[in-house]
Amino acid sequence: MTVIELIDQMSARLEQAGVSFGHGTTNAFDEAAWLVLWALGHPLDGLDTVADQPVTDTKAAQAGALIERRIATRKPAAYLTGEAWLQGVPFSVDERVIVPRSLIAECIADACIDPWLGAGTRRVLDLCTGNGSLAVLAAMAWPEVEVIATDLSADALAVARINVRRHELQDRITLLQGNGLAAVAGQAPFDLILCNPPYVNTASMAALPAEYRAEPSLALAGGEDGMDFIRALLRDAPAHMTPGAVLVLEIGNERAHFEAAFPKLDVVWLPTSAGDDQVLLIAREDLATS
Repeated sequence: MTVIELIDQMSARLEQAGVSFGHGTTNAFDEAAWLVLWALGHPLDGLDTVADQPVTDTKAAQAGALIERRIATRKPAAYLTGEAWLQGVPFSVDERVIVPRSLIAECIADACIDPWLGAGTRRVLDLCTGNGSLAVLAAMAWPEVEVIATDLSADALAVARINVRRHELQDRITLLQGNGLAAVAGQAPFDLILCNPPYVNTASMAALPAEYRAEPSLALAGGEDGMDFIRALLRDAPAHMTPGAVLVLEIGNERAHFEAAFPKLDVVWLPTSAGDDQVLLIAREDLATS
């Protein structure tokens, strides 16, 4: 059996088992490729190079066992491998954090936030940092900035600390624990705030597949309409922002609830692979007058 034949076989097994995707892959083939290549010790981006290589029965059994564990536990693949990739950058993950997948990462990589930044952009706040992936990507994208990354969860910050060290950004990223903006009380204001908050509404939380329920609910659940955290954030953010600063906020599929909660707020919707209604940008001046 070759590598590609094993991946095809495992892909069919995932399809048959009806697992859900969305934690780094969107389909059974990509998920199978990830897990099989990881089990075989091949680079995750090296399928074309190794596709026709033979696989021993022992190695095939190891890969098969990992696929069966994925099916039996319904845990995201990243929890089984201990690693996830975002915009081509590897991050350590475990069950203390949600699997990194924020669409804000695309906005950083595609530079669609950059028109609102300037020569004076020096302080960036990453609220609800989780495993620290957005803080790391921000520090990489804007080498001149200092990043403060916060989270309510001490467990999440422990994982974020691993990733800050992994990418050797200890001198540029500071991690702080606290509830929302309370974590930066007394800090100098920020030129840019990034936030991928808990925003899943109660009905949607109840309908989540098991893979999502394996993640910390603290990082997902946003209350009845998904806006609990966001209401406090938008109310208090202007006091933590410099003149001309902007807030970039991910709300996923909650646009209807967002617009119902903030009908008069002037926002800019940023383009992402999931659509143009998932991530928004708000200027401090618009927040302050809303």
